[in-house]
Amino acid sequence: MTGPFRSLAVRNFRLFAAGQVVSVAGTWMMIVAQDWLVLALTDDSAGALGVVTALQFAPLLLLTLFGGRLADRHDKRLLLTVANAISAVLALVLAALVLSGAVRLWHIGLFALGLGVVNAVEVPARVSFVSEMVGAELLPNASALSAAYFSTARVVGPALAGLMIAALGTGWVMLLNAASYLATVVALRMMRPQELHRGAPESRARIVDGLRHVLARPDLVLPLALLAVVGLCGLNFQLTLPLLAKTVFGADADAFGLLTTAFAAGSLVAALVTTARRGRPSGRTVVVSALVFGVLETVAGWSPGFPAAMVLLSLTGFASIYFVQAANHRIQLGSDPRYRGRVMALYTLIVQGSTPFGALGTGWLAERFGARSGLVVGGLVSLLAAVAALLVERATARDAAPDAAGDGTGTGTGPAGTASRTPPEAGDTREAPAAVELQEPPDPRERDRTV
Repeated sequence: MTGPFRSLAVRNFRLFAAGQVVSVAGTWMMIVAQDWLVLALTDDSAGALGVVTALQFAPLLLLTLFGGRLADRHDKRLLLTVANAISAVLALVLAALVLSGAVRLWHIGLFALGLGVVNAVEVPARVSFVSEMVGAELLPNASALSAAYFSTARVVGPALAGLMIAALGTGWVMLLNAASYLATVVALRMMRPQELHRGAPESRARIVDGLRHVLARPDLVLPLALLAVVGLCGLNFQLTLPLLAKTVFGADADAFGLLTTAFAAGSLVAALVTTARRGRPSGRTVVVSALVFGVLETVAGWSPGFPAAMVLLSLTGFASIYFVQAANHRIQLGSDPRYRGRVMALYTLIVQGSTPFGALGTGWLAERFGARSGLVVGGLVSLLAAVAALLVERATARDAAPDAAGDGTGTGTGPAGTASRTPPEAGDTREAPAAVELQEPPDPRERDRTV
């Protein structure tokens, strides 16, 4: 199979993708139902919604690096099976509380906290498991397809959730979410373990070694730092979208689902566009995509009406996924294979672990200045961070130019004894070949096991 779907020729990845589409669609249905239920129980309190969102993502901030260490040391397929089974049980318990009429706000907070603990283990294992399924050559394509099916589920899930909430209530949505986790469990157990690209488990893998590797690599530090700011201030759509729909446009559950679907549709298009990527994007690509995202989110915050909001949020969704995917590919394809699992755990920590603080800050802004302020301030901060990163990237390129001019080979010894992975020049938006960046050993069984 060739073209944007070439990774689906791998049976294990094909199974995994099918299970994830069902499971992630259920998760997004759950998110819509949970947010709607919180607002219904608290008389549209942005603060309460911010607290629940923070509880769900706080464990990612505290435990994700530990989860990455587990993924490097243990069978990721088994970790994912257990994590999805536990998530199903948690969703089933909450659904029972809602359907019985006994649910309280603290029940939702406790469920969010429990799901966050599971996700702290599941997310690093899932991200790093992709390369075990497809190998290094198909890694960029498989990573982009993962974003594509995630965005597909995000389009389908909220739309179905809006219809189900209006017709049946939030409890049945949560029950369906509990059942959707079984799709991933079944897909994982149907895989052929002998076809996975596994290396020897690292029994003494240490978190601090991965952190030292990142700090020694400016080309990794800059996109991670930019991700941290944009993730903290700009990627709080789980909170800003329901507030915008309900408190600004007076939308019902159906309309809220359409608004979320518009954002997700743009995300899906961006994910499909990035499937064509075959190498490591330049630093300039990452920074410029963040700048465009900041502009679009700011403009979306001033949407004059519901139709305009759908269009602008669709464009914002495109820009957000394009930026996140560019940063993802630059970080993982540029890191040393021995540390990539822990590096991607740090990536996950920054992208999702910043959400508790971002949710609390956005909730505080929305309570005092209205729902639009969350989008406007988030967009402006993201824009300023991108401008600052662009200046740093240009300065770094100028400093590196004399050294490059005096080196006739352009190669050297990189960190930890690997070949040098010098990033492209700042003005060069071309993508470096992935094979050069990965420096894979010849034996496919020894390939690194991360995304």
